[in-house]
Amino acid sequence: MKMPASDIPALFDRTTLAARRARVQDEALFLHRAAVDEVQDRLSMVKRGFTAPAVVTPFPQVWDAILLGATIVADDEVLALEPGAHDLVVHAMTLHLANDPVGQLIQCRRALRPDGLLLAVCLGGETLHELRAVLGQAEVEVTGGLSPRIAPMGEIRDLGALLQRAGLALPVADNVALTAEYRDLRHLMRDLRAMAETNVLSSRLKHPTRRAVFDRASALYAQNYATSDGKLRATFDLICLTGWSPDESQPKPLRPGAAQARLAEALGTNETKLSD
Repeated sequence: MKMPASDIPALFDRTTLAARRARVQDEALFLHRAAVDEVQDRLSMVKRGFTAPAVVTPFPQVWDAILLGATIVADDEVLALEPGAHDLVVHAMTLHLANDPVGQLIQCRRALRPDGLLLAVCLGGETLHELRAVLGQAEVEVTGGLSPRIAPMGEIRDLGALLQRAGLALPVADNVALTAEYRDLRHLMRDLRAMAETNVLSSRLKHPTRRAVFDRASALYAQNYATSDGKLRATFDLICLTGWSPDESQPKPLRPGAAQARLAEALGTNETKLSD
């Protein structure tokens, strides 16, 4: 029996997320500024101008001077975007915290004019894999159990498939791996709090973690992921998604068998038939 949508528990506690974002420190938003760089780089390769952009972001101060005249909206469950009003929508660094990521992309697609562009940047599956590994091992060793501490994040192939599910054309997904270095585990955890990227899973533990877990995790981190000068590496996997609102002017794939030339000829190689 299928559960009603209203009865399905939310993956993320959005109330807690909002409270933590209210305490964010602007200088800690380096991932959001990296997303700005990625968006600008991709826009520079698109041979057209955009006159009605919109940005979905919890931190408008990061984008105020980037896309002049852009409509800035919060990443609420229901986006305050007017249907068909925009030729560009940027979904900036919040898709990995959405309870309904496909729904977010569908809302963005509906806000686009025909042949409008969606650019979404979010954190992907390799993000904080070092921290995930050491916290998991430390908790098992110290307590004999395992609790959810870092949200599951989509892999690039899965996130790219969301573009098609949302009805976007010409989907492209790629990623950029960023590595930060920290003095110790406490330094990393403090930075995550300052950027509001700490654990807001609805199923997270609601009581303090034993100090012994963090002590053991710190030792494991230094043992397995330290640089030559003793710093701790932390990976942030930025996934960049690109899709277009469908339009008749866009190129269409050829039907099977409709090609006018053989691939072997284009590559300058000999074609060999496979044996039965």
